Amino acid sequence: MLKIVHPICCGIDVHKKFLVAAIAITDSNNVTTYVKRRFSTFNSDLIKLRDWLLSYNCFEVCMESTGKYWIPIFNVLEKSCHVVIANPKYLRAIKGQKTDDKDATWIADLFKFDIVPSSFIPPEDIRMLRELVRYRFKLIGHRSSEKNRLQNALTVSNIALASVVSDSFGKSASSIIEYILTCDTFDPEYCKSLLHKRLYKKADEVIQSIIGYELRVDQSVKMKVCRKHYDFINLCVSELDKAISQLAKPYHDLIDIAVTLPGITEKSATYIIAEIGTDMSVFKSDKHLCSWAGLAPQNNESAGKKKSVHVSRAGVYLKPLLIQCANAAIRDKKNPYFRLKYERIKKRRGHKRAIVAIARMILTCLYHMLLKREPFNPSDADYTNMPEKLYQKHKQQYIKKAIKLLEKEGCTIIPPKIT
Repeated sequence: MLKIVHPICCGIDVHKKFLVAAIAITDSNNVTTYVKRRFSTFNSDLIKLRDWLLSYNCFEVCMESTGKYWIPIFNVLEKSCHVVIANPKYLRAIKGQKTDDKDATWIADLFKFDIVPSSFIPPEDIRMLRELVRYRFKLIGHRSSEKNRLQNALTVSNIALASVVSDSFGKSASSIIEYILTCDTFDPEYCKSLLHKRLYKKADEVIQSIIGYELRVDQSVKMKVCRKHYDFINLCVSELDKAISQLAKPYHDLIDIAVTLPGITEKSATYIIAEIGTDMSVFKSDKHLCSWAGLAPQNNESAGKKKSVHVSRAGVYLKPLLIQCANAAIRDKKNPYFRLKYERIKKRRGHKRAIVAIARMILTCLYHMLLKREPFNPSDADYTNMPEKLYQKHKQQYIKKAIKLLEKEGCTIIPPKIT
């Protein structure tokens, strides 16, 4: 028989316009009685809900994460109750005769035995930082969409500028596109004068990619709107960056620790902290954190057969960020730690699996660095297995680190005599 962990607890079935709360009260004989009540989602009713819970000495509340509708309720109850937000898949009731009252009662029944896994809800200051970081992520996606639309309009208009320039939104390309959109007749010589630096050497190729273009009215209007929207999004991203920097100031000590890891910059460290928070004790282990971030293989086995071992879909915002950091880490020339591991895995498993493995290693390192408040200092760095050419390149750096470590331990280093 399951042990009742929460004798007095509440299950809440959340909807857009109203919610149903069911308080489960278990006596000494393990007999449970239920008190149910319906509230609207207006602030006045949410305060009544809080007072109603406190009148029954109910400080344990569980509800499913239904869209964004749970957030106003969580905001009101957060300071007075311990609120557990659960994934709906853990609270799914048995089909048949489904009502709101029964759903709330079912949630309370599961929660009183403490068998509902809680979702990770960071503190309020981290949630504020996370909200802005995720909004920035969305804006960057919209900006990329506008760049693609402009490139499509150029292709439709027989302008093959992208075949010559590396960035259609660079200084030279932007000046040329602006000139094409405003001029009545195309002047090749004036177009050449708009080129900058190295692109001036490709002046003839640029002209050849443009001559003979057909710019219709619809494509012209589309390109102008795309450019305006692109510039506006850049302004919005700049404002968000300022606000994110302001909110991240209390975490500068942790960010300074995180940037000692290869592939991690100040910005990426801020974004990672916005996702995982600063308190690593909320995760059972580094493996738990990696699983939460979607960097661990799934368990899907039946009748002794494994059906799938792909990584899960979790970590929609964190996983792409860690993959980018992993790609930067394997290209880091100052510290080849992750590059050596990547090359060994790539030979056996290929690039994609290797880069996911490196992303998981980075997150594991960050877990222990933030938990112990220590900079990156791997204990498994084996320089003897390093290729000779790479070892000679970094030899002096390794010797200096070894001398500093020995001097810190009280040893006296006598340099060799020059003969």
